[in-house]
Amino acid sequence: MAVIAVYNIKGGVGKTATSVNLAYLSACSGKKTLLCDMDPQGSASYYFRIKSAKKFTADTLLNGGKAILKNIRGTDYPELDLLPADFTYRNLDLALDDFKKSTRRINKILKPLTREYDHIFLDCPPNITLLSENIFMAADILLIPFIPTTLSLLSFQKLLDFFKRTGIDRKKLYVFFSMVEKRKKMHLDMMARFAGRKRVLRQSIPYLADVEKMGIFRKPVLEITPNSPASRSYRIMWREVEDILAGK
Repeated sequence: MAVIAVYNIKGGVGKTATSVNLAYLSACSGKKTLLCDMDPQGSASYYFRIKSAKKFTADTLLNGGKAILKNIRGTDYPELDLLPADFTYRNLDLALDDFKKSTRRINKILKPLTREYDHIFLDCPPNITLLSENIFMAADILLIPFIPTTLSLLSFQKLLDFFKRTGIDRKKLYVFFSMVEKRKKMHLDMMARFAGRKRVLRQSIPYLADVEKMGIFRKPVLEITPNSPASRSYRIMWREVEDILAGK
């Protein structure tokens, strides 16, 4: 069993597309998989055409227990379930602050689910907040989509600094290049700078219209264009992630 969080301080870097497609591939490999949409924007929930129940809120989530199980929904794909987001998740940080050991609340909530699922994916909102810290504590690995630019490097350094200050294990962090445009020299130069480093995945995800079509068809890109370069990239990346999990 593994909890896999897809996270970045920045928004718009491909977190949700990665969460959706890797969770789909996990399920296709025969693993019982749960995707938890932790972002109040609910993009992962949108892709799977699932809405949260009216009574399912941030407070319901944090109370844990049977209420969460009641709100998990099956997707159109075998072995893949979704815990949808709700807009009240925007208040999760305030609600978390009311709990003792507030940085470990999400870990406590997920623990019973680890008996039901082989892989739990967390599609995370941006920024470093109390919710983020909870996710850092709960995850076995964190996949960090990294657009190969200077600003992305600065954001990643801030994340490393935060892990160092809080004492959270930085070995959980695995970077991959996202939304790559190989015609841009800056992208190529930044990728070359990181080539061969530990915990940097070899496979990158290209910036392609096929990924953006997920919002139109509301499906994983592997369902829309299974033989596209984007789909091949996600397949190769998932094999890398499986190797990491096997090593742990």
